[in-house]
Amino acid sequence: MAEIIDGKALATQVLARTAEDVAQMIAAGAGAPGLAVILVGNDPASEVYVGRKIAQCRKAGIRSIEHRLPADTPQEQVLALIDALNADEEVHGILVQLPLPRHIDAALVLDRIDPGKDVDGFHPVNVGRLSTGTGGLVPCTPLGVMMLLDSVIDDYRGLKVVVIGKSNIVGKPVSMLLLEREATVTVTHIETRDLPDVARKADIIVAAAGAPHLVRGYWVKPGAVVIDVGISRVTDHDGVTRIVGDCATHELDHAKAVTPVPGGVGPMTIACLLSNTVLAAKMRAMKG
Repeated sequence: MAEIIDGKALATQVLARTAEDVAQMIAAGAGAPGLAVILVGNDPASEVYVGRKIAQCRKAGIRSIEHRLPADTPQEQVLALIDALNADEEVHGILVQLPLPRHIDAALVLDRIDPGKDVDGFHPVNVGRLSTGTGGLVPCTPLGVMMLLDSVIDDYRGLKVVVIGKSNIVGKPVSMLLLEREATVTVTHIETRDLPDVARKADIIVAAAGAPHLVRGYWVKPGAVVIDVGISRVTDHDGVTRIVGDCATHELDHAKAVTPVPGGVGPMTIACLLSNTVLAAKMRAMKG
C-alpha cells in the first residue's frame, strides 16, 4: 500500500514556522512583513484562492494589503499600482492573482514587479537565478513539491525523475530544483512519444499536465514516488462534481508514496507563498 503524503499536515508545519519567524521579527522591532495582493475582476476561483491566502496571512501574523480592481481596469492603472507597491517600504511581497482579464498583458504586469518582492517567483530575474542555482525567490508550487518529496526521499543523486508538463509555473522550475539535487530529469510534454513507457522508468513522477487521471497505474513502476500537481473538476455520470488530479491514485497501491488531490500540493502552495513573503522581508532588511 502506497504511503499518502499529507500536504495539509506538512503545510501546517511550514505555516507554524513562518508564524514563529514573524513573531521574532516583530519582537526585534522590524515589524510584520506585508503582502500586497492584487485581484482584477471577480473570477470565482480567484476569489476563493485570494480569500484563502488572506486568511492564512492573518493566522501567521503577516499584514495583508488587498487591492481589488474592477475587470475593466486599464492596464496602465495596474502597472501604476505595482510601481507604487514596489516603492512602498512596508510592502515586502506583491502577488498578482492570475488569470488577468484579456486586455491586460500578464507577462508585462509580472515583469513590472520588483524581483525582490516577487513572492510568486515568476519574474525573469528570479527564473534566471533558479536556473543558475544562485538564489532568488522560488515559485511556490515547485517549492512545495520539493518539500513534499523531501518528506519521503533523503538522497536524490542519480534518481530518474519524469516531470509531466513543461509549464513555466511548475514543470520547468521543479525540473531545475531537482537537477540541483543531482537527479536525472526528463521533462515531457504533449508531443512526447510513448509517454507511458517514459514514465515507467521513473523513480519519481511529478504530474503537472492538468489532465484528469492521465497517469494510470501501469505507467508507474513499483516503489516510485508520485507527486500529483494537477487539479481538475470532473462530473460523474450521476452528476456529482469532484476534484481530481492528474493521477489515477486508486491504481497506485504499488507506488512507494503518492500525494492526494485535494490535500497534497495545494496546501503547500499557500504555505510557501507566506514563507516566501517572510524571506523577501528578511532579504530586504539585509540590504538595509
